[in-house]
Amino acid sequence: MDPLAIGILIVGLVALAAGISAFYKSGQLKSDFLAQQQSLDQKRQELEREMETLRKETLLSARDEAHVIRQAAEQEAREQRAQVQRQEERVVQREEALDRRHTSVERREEELKERDHELAAKREEVASLIERGRAELERIGGMSHDDARAYLLKNLEDELRLDGSRLIKQIEDETREEADRRARQIIVQAIQRCAVDQVSETTVSVVPLPSDEMKGRIIGREGRNIRTFETLTGVDLIIDDTPEAVVLSAFDPIRRETARVALSNLISDGRIHPGRIEETIVKAREEIEDKIREAGELAVMRAGVSGVHPEVIRTLGKLRYRTSYGQNVLDHSIEVAHLAAILAAELKVDAVVARRAGLLHDVGKAIDYEVEGSHLDISIELARKYGESPAVIHAIEAHHGDVEFRSVEAVLVQIADAISASRPGARREMLENYIKRMQRLENVADGIPGVEKTFAVQAGRELRIIVRPTEIDDFGAARLARDTARKIEEEMEYPGQIKVTVIRECRTTDYAR
Repeated sequence: MDPLAIGILIVGLVALAAGISAFYKSGQLKSDFLAQQQSLDQKRQELEREMETLRKETLLSARDEAHVIRQAAEQEAREQRAQVQRQEERVVQREEALDRRHTSVERREEELKERDHELAAKREEVASLIERGRAELERIGGMSHDDARAYLLKNLEDELRLDGSRLIKQIEDETREEADRRARQIIVQAIQRCAVDQVSETTVSVVPLPSDEMKGRIIGREGRNIRTFETLTGVDLIIDDTPEAVVLSAFDPIRRETARVALSNLISDGRIHPGRIEETIVKAREEIEDKIREAGELAVMRAGVSGVHPEVIRTLGKLRYRTSYGQNVLDHSIEVAHLAAILAAELKVDAVVARRAGLLHDVGKAIDYEVEGSHLDISIELARKYGESPAVIHAIEAHHGDVEFRSVEAVLVQIADAISASRPGARREMLENYIKRMQRLENVADGIPGVEKTFAVQAGRELRIIVRPTEIDDFGAARLARDTARKIEEEMEYPGQIKVTVIRECRTTDYAR
């Protein structure tokens, strides 16, 4: 067979196969399309049925809600109609009550009018009776109406004035008696609640010795130990026949206490010589300074006062070694604080101000020998300097009656001061005068250039003046003794004679290394 024919036959067969395949695929696609269209028609019908169902359900739900809303509106309308009906009924009731009240008021007005007519008639009748009675009285008594009225008023005035005077006198007497009774009761209660022992300080202190052999060691070789001790402390050391004891004598209690502490320490230590004596006295002064501060803090705590300046507390502590007319001033100040506070509490006034002023009223006595002025002026200046309130300052300055009282607390501080000072044994004027004379004697040489210390010893029979050797020579010391003696003669009154001793001591110190 011809190859060309074979090729044409193959091509024709291929074309026929392709046509048959295309025809078959076309029929398959058409059947798929028809199936998809049928499926879409079914889904559309299902959606239409669902939408119809949803529309019916929504319509039913809307109808139910509308029914509920309509029922609620009808219920609310019924309640409002009922409320309006009740209000209308109350209005009607009020109108009826007002009508009844109006009727009652009209009836009472008519009754009052009738009573007014009756009262007017009775008033006219009484006036006529009074006029007839007055005319009859004038006829019988021979006095006019004005004269009788004036006579009666004068008698009534005199009687009332006499009764008033008697009543006022009775009230004054009763008030005075009640006030005196109440005041005595308050003061007695205050004294009973604040009863303290009165300690009268003396001018001597006794130091016990372990044995009489210690007296010789205290005196030292040729008396150098006792002279050094007396010179540095300004205290007389009295060694007599008293067994196992020596006596320290000085009017200044701080100086005497310093000497007592120093001597006790020397006796305990056993080493007694001038160098050791000087060291011990310095330590004793430091110890006394600590005791002064502790005494001030304890006093503030006992008195129940807070917020006191540290310098005021230190000054208060010095009062532990200060006496006034034989009375310990610190104990006296604490007692005055307690008494003033108790009295203030009884009278319902400021107990804090009274307590504070009572504690500080005599604080100036601690330094009145160091600062110019009376203890009252010094106390006022200290209180003002360290920030005390005006009420406290006024109570301090008025406690001696030097200024007019402007507060009840100031009066109570003065009363408490008088109560404390009037206790048995609290006042001994001789000791106070003696201390003042000693202070004046020591102040004679104050202010002189070159004078370091001044001590009045031997109960005021000797004045020892310690000078700085670099400023005063031997001739100057003699001149100072003479001038001081003349000044004492001119300014002071004293029994017997006073010995003036000027001590000028030179020391040279070196160290071996």
